[in-house]
Amino acid sequence: MGLGDNRLLLWDLKDNDVAPKKMEGHSGWVWTVAISPDGRFIASGDHNGELIIWNGNTGEPVTPGKTIKAHSAAIYSADFSQDSEVLATGSTDKVTKLWSTQSWKQQGTPIDCGDYVHCIRYSPFGEHLAIATSGDIQIWSPGRREQIKSLKAHTEFNSAWNYSLVWTPDGKRLLSAGSNPDPTIRGWDTSTWEQVGSPCRGDTTKGINILAVNPTGTLVASASHDHYVRLWRLSDRRIIASFKHSRTVCCVTFSTDGKHILSGGLDKKISQWAVPSLDSKACFRPLLLEI
Repeated sequence: MGLGDNRLLLWDLKDNDVAPKKMEGHSGWVWTVAISPDGRFIASGDHNGELIIWNGNTGEPVTPGKTIKAHSAAIYSADFSQDSEVLATGSTDKVTKLWSTQSWKQQGTPIDCGDYVHCIRYSPFGEHLAIATSGDIQIWSPGRREQIKSLKAHTEFNSAWNYSLVWTPDGKRLLSAGSNPDPTIRGWDTSTWEQVGSPCRGDTTKGINILAVNPTGTLVASASHDHYVRLWRLSDRRIIASFKHSRTVCCVTFSTDGKHILSGGLDKKISQWAVPSLDSKACFRPLLLEI
């Protein structure tokens, strides 16, 4: 995870008593962290537009000189392709760049997104790259640098920003989350790019920072400015559990087996809670001590 003091910490989840590896080298706040599907690399981007690639096992930097000056402004999002061959980075400098994981050189020309980039996500099979900007959601063919579709999405509702994206594992749905004017989760059919059904609406007026989908594509977790993580059932768009942090929740993910959710926020804690059965209440416990 990234910290507000420019460091990352790499934890051994098999032994919580082991002190985390401290990964230092950023000159600005770390805004995004991505792990390659093959586990070889961890990429982190900071407020100054600098990118560092770390060894996924040791936490040591693998890029020459540690940092890559990737963007002229803050890097808000990064994502690896499913084959781990390409890293995509998106920034408030309004461009998305693709990087070879063999050479760590930029591939081709940057994608001009025309607005602040908040989130970028490769589709499960790599044919699409979805980019959430303040003004729209753009669907690109990354190989051809060709834009396939532009969706206003949350921007159509009180000029909300498009904050977060996640694909279902089968690639048939793209889910998006909006800022304060439209704090909902909306689903998009990837064969038509039309909205599917009604949005997921909670009891918050605060924006949703990030989304995560479980491995079976049946549940989605959302982390919000209102301090809550909410767990939604996609079949009927209902909340089946919620967990409250003491401050804004900035990140959320499912464990690889889908049985737990991990969340972290401005309270400087990582918490783990069990994904409940439909007839039970959520069970949660702190996973790690305060950072």
